[in-house]
Formats: sequence, C-alpha cells, structure tokens
Amino acid sequence: MFHVEVFLVYIYAHFNSRRISLMKSNLTGLTYAGAGVDIEAGNKLIENIKPAVKKTTRSGVASGLGGFGALFDLKGAGFVDPILVSATDGVGTKLRIAIEAEKLDTVGIDLVAMCVNDLICQGAEPLFFLDYFATGNLDLEKATKIINGIAEGCSISNCALIGGETAEMPGIYAGEDFDLAGFSVGAFERGCDLPSSINAGDLLLGLPSSGIHSNGFSLVRKIVELSGADYNSPCPFSDNNMAEELLKPTEIYVKPCLEAIGTRKVVGLAHITGGGITENIIRILKPGQGLEIDLGTWPLPPVFEWLAREGSVDPLEMLKTFNCGIGMVLIVPASSKVIVKNILENFYDQIFEIGMVTEAEGVSFSGALL
Repeated sequence: MFHVEVFLVYIYAHFNSRRISLMKSNLTGLTYAGAGVDIEAGNKLIENIKPAVKKTTRSGVASGLGGFGALFDLKGAGFVDPILVSATDGVGTKLRIAIEAEKLDTVGIDLVAMCVNDLICQGAEPLFFLDYFATGNLDLEKATKIINGIAEGCSISNCALIGGETAEMPGIYAGEDFDLAGFSVGAFERGCDLPSSINAGDLLLGLPSSGIHSNGFSLVRKIVELSGADYNSPCPFSDNNMAEELLKPTEIYVKPCLEAIGTRKVVGLAHITGGGITENIIRILKPGQGLEIDLGTWPLPPVFEWLAREGSVDPLEMLKTFNCGIGMVLIVPASSKVIVKNILENFYDQIFEIGMVTEAEGVSFSGALL
C-alpha cells in the first residue's frame, strides 16, 4: 500500500528537484562565521587562556577545561562537613571606561573580587570561579586580556577558574562592546558561618580600598563628562592618566580576612559595595542594632575628593554611593582588637578603627568626610 506521507514526499521531491539541487549547491554560501559567530575564534581563545587558567588550579579541582561541566572535590580541598556558599556579580559600567580607554587587563580582577569578597563575608573560603563573557564581536587579543585578568584575580584569591562561557552575540552587543558576569562558590565548616554574635560595643576595623573599586561608575562617568576630562588625559589628582586611576582593580581581601577569621575573633564582615558605607555594614547587624562611625578616622583618598568637588556631591551621597576609602569592614569585640589588628597589619600599612556597633538603630556619622 502506498502511504500518503510517502506519496507527498515523492511529489514534493519530484516537482522541487531543481530547487533541492540549488539548495545543496548553496550550502557553502552562508556560514555561522559569516553571520557573526566565529566558533574557531572561540576555540582559539580557549587555547590562549589555558596557561593562565592552569595556574589557578588548587586542591579540590577534579576536571579541566572543555567538558560540559566542571568537577570539584570538597574532601580533596580538606573539608569534613562543609556548607557551600555561592555569590554572583558583575563589574557594571566600569566596563564602559575600560572599553573606551582600551584598557582591558584589569577588569577581570574586578569581576573576581566582587564575588570572592562577598563569599568571605559569610566566613567562606572561595574555592572555584566561573565567568560569563558576552560580546558583539570576539576579538582574540582583547578577550585573552580579559580572561587572563580573571585568572589573575583567581590566583590572588586561591580560587580555581574552573570553567566559563564565551558568547559571541552580534545584534545584542554593538561592535566590540561586552559584558562580564562572575559566579563563585566557597565553603566553610558547619558552625563556622558569619556573621555570628555581634553585640553593642563591638568595633569596626576598616581595610583600605585600592580606589573606587566597581561601584558608583554611572555617577563617576557623569562627573568625568561634566568636568570636560578625557580618559586618556592626565589625572588632576595623581601621576596616572584618568583611565589608569579610575580603572584601578578592586582590592581582593581574601587572604587577610581568612587569616583573621581563623582566629575565631571576627564576628562579622561587610564588603563595601553598592550602597557604600551607609548601607552595607548595617546589613549584617541584628534588629535593633546600629552604628556610630567617625568620618575623621581615615583619610579620604584623592579620587573621592575630586569626585565630590567636581560633581558637587553631598557627603551623605558620597557615603551611600562609594566606599570612600574603606573597602572591607571587620567587626570584632573590643577585647579581640589587638589580635585581629596584628594579623591584618601583615597585609596593610594602616588598619582604621572607624566606629562601633550601638544599641540604637540606624547609622550615625560624626566628624567630616571632606
């Protein structure tokens, strides 16, 4: 019996044989690369970054690049009864300055820092990292710089770059515009999570920032625009040009903070990111607690003085937008201050005692920022 489906296929093939022949002859016409996605370039990128990625290998890594997933052995990393902690973040509009200044070697460090600094606030040791790099046109040289920067950030934080995704998306991103996202996983042994018992009278120890870090850049870019400055022009407050100063990579606080956490004297940490000093420390307090912060206890770095002056930015706006020179805050009981400061002073010239926890809700500032 002649099936109807077969008959229809036969009729279609018979009357469209010439069309099918033409379609076959044009198979070499359009290509994925011609549409803007170069798979070979992606493969070449993997080869370019393998040496840098290999340097990030640490205990626990159980697979290399190229698989459908990445493997990590928690027991191999030395954990007995671990709790996993995850964090994800990006670099924000700081990338626009990097793109316009064609300085791409440090934004990868920023990406890692924004994730791993959050992990340590939970008391977790960062273990592995994955990145997502999306662009309109995959430029091998530029992409290699970006991913090598990510690998450098991972090396600084002893966090394995265990995998990632490179997405070439013409029509979504214009030209060589790109965006970055990072994902990191860490762990602590059960019962060692932070914050723990924060009490009124506990002290706030501030660690210095390396610059603006990776928050507030929409305001930074607006101030630069209104000032008439160019990213490649000399910087009015340092020997660098503007781009070099504004793109200083975010400080990675993993090693000093993990050493301090190891004393079991630290009861809380706060990464000073979006929301600034005003909104980040208070996130880890118990209901009914607040903060007293003395703005005269640390020097305001020149970049923040310039931003405040050029943009006529109110001090309270500065404090809820930028880190203002303090990138990480550790909360410690007064009786443990010396022990913790002694450890931190192995990493930084100055540790700033910026205030204390109070029994009154909210944040109270004394002294002057500017």
